[in-house]
Amino acid sequence: MSAGLRTLLLDHYEEFRKRLRRRLGSDDLALEALQETWLRVERMRENAQPDRNPVAYLFRMAVNAATDQRVAQARVLTGMEIEALMDEVVDDQDPASVALGQAEIAVLAEALRELPRRQRAILLAARVEQEPLDAIARRHGVSLRMIGKDLKKALQHCATRLDRRVVQRFGPGAGKQS
Repeated sequence: MSAGLRTLLLDHYEEFRKRLRRRLGSDDLALEALQETWLRVERMRENAQPDRNPVAYLFRMAVNAATDQRVAQARVLTGMEIEALMDEVVDDQDPASVALGQAEIAVLAEALRELPRRQRAILLAARVEQEPLDAIARRHGVSLRMIGKDLKKALQHCATRLDRRVVQRFGPGAGKQS
């Protein structure tokens, strides 16, 4: 962790909080962004220090953390929304579409059964339960990188079985077929 950035974050904490509250429109969002910024600083290498204006660097890091949180929250359906979608009756489904959907569900279930136990657990925890990857890594006692590799393999296996392509949505190579 970069001790200099950590100290700087502590020294300017209230200033960052006020600026973020004005920018984000919420003290809660500002506090969440600062907490995530702290965690990101903790994960940095000791010698990682911006060449110019570390205060601006930390503020930009906090804004990016808030943006990442908003994007993640916008993607996740609540339990009530999922139940409402499951309870929704669609009358305009023709029998062929229903049969195709049921066949795909059966293929997916079989593909999940074919996965090694850890890959299946990682896929379900990450994609169904929306559990953070670092928490999954701690639970399995492996690195975050290994979790990413296992998740990618599991997704690729399921996509292959469903005759679909996998598009990486985040990280290096985002938007490219994997």
